[in-house]
Amino acid sequence: MRILIVEPQFADPDMERAILGPEAEIVLYSAIRDGPVPRAELAACDGLIHYRSRNAITRADVEAMERCRIVAQAGVGFNHIDLVACAERGIPVCNTPDYGTTEVADHTVALALSLVRGVAAYNDRLRRRAIGWDAMAVPNIRRLRGATFGVVGLGRIGLAAALRMKGFECEIAFHDPYLAPGAERALGFRRTETLAELMATSDILSVNTPLNAETAGLIGPASLAAAKPGLILVNTARGGTIDLDALEAALRSGQVAAAGLDVLPREPLDYAHPLLAAWERGETWLDGRLIVTPHAAFYSPDSITDMRRIVTETAANYLTRGVLRACVNAALLAEPRPASLSAA
Repeated sequence: MRILIVEPQFADPDMERAILGPEAEIVLYSAIRDGPVPRAELAACDGLIHYRSRNAITRADVEAMERCRIVAQAGVGFNHIDLVACAERGIPVCNTPDYGTTEVADHTVALALSLVRGVAAYNDRLRRRAIGWDAMAVPNIRRLRGATFGVVGLGRIGLAAALRMKGFECEIAFHDPYLAPGAERALGFRRTETLAELMATSDILSVNTPLNAETAGLIGPASLAAAKPGLILVNTARGGTIDLDALEAALRSGQVAAAGLDVLPREPLDYAHPLLAAWERGETWLDGRLIVTPHAAFYSPDSITDMRRIVTETAANYLTRGVLRACVNAALLAEPRPASLSAA
């Protein structure tokens, strides 16, 4: 069994070796450091484990995978993988949706709290001696109790964040057309039929949707125009769900009071974008109103350990026993390649 691991977040595949067994050949490769994965490596692998979402798995890559029986993504997002091309060659694509739910939900709440309570702004202004010992010198401070925390996409992370915010006595509302009817009753949340209704009634809005053709630019000019004035916006999902130009306009107009972004349409962040350029320069109009973190919501040493274990077990279980977990292109697969190496 030959396993190719692209963009590993570790130097020693000790955990992977323990799961895959001593007979497995493990190849580590960094496309970020060394350039595109050589076609020979793609052709020789029985399974591909892929970290990061910055490097795409293209149709050309898939066509080079002569033996590959599974692509396992170490992470939730899979919009960088050509699912159709994989399905056409009978290769299931599986993600790792449950490794860092706690961390991402915590980060979502941390961004919201930092903006609502001015934590980062107080610290920054005091460090720069831009204010005196003045509690009233920071924008957007408000009471959480009774505020409406809106969630776009009530999946694992959206629900975990909502339950945390409920602990702060927030009212919870959500919009998710794919969630079965009745979930709102079981949870005691308010469900909105449209995104516009959620935008219009939320004091804080958390984006927790995957990125696909339907959600690209979902938070754009129309939805932001419908927002309750003074909205605080948080995104720990995928950067492409928010139109950054529209967000800049909404921040300038005051329609959006503040934003906490862990993800951006282009990563690493594009300092040339007008919004991010203003943030970098510390322009007065944006002071204390924008927090950016480097796609770090998922991260803790524990979450990395979980990610490594789960994604490796996903590949191993399919290759040795034919058991699929969290297959994201199942609807596209006609006839998967033989799962077990012994069946090849």
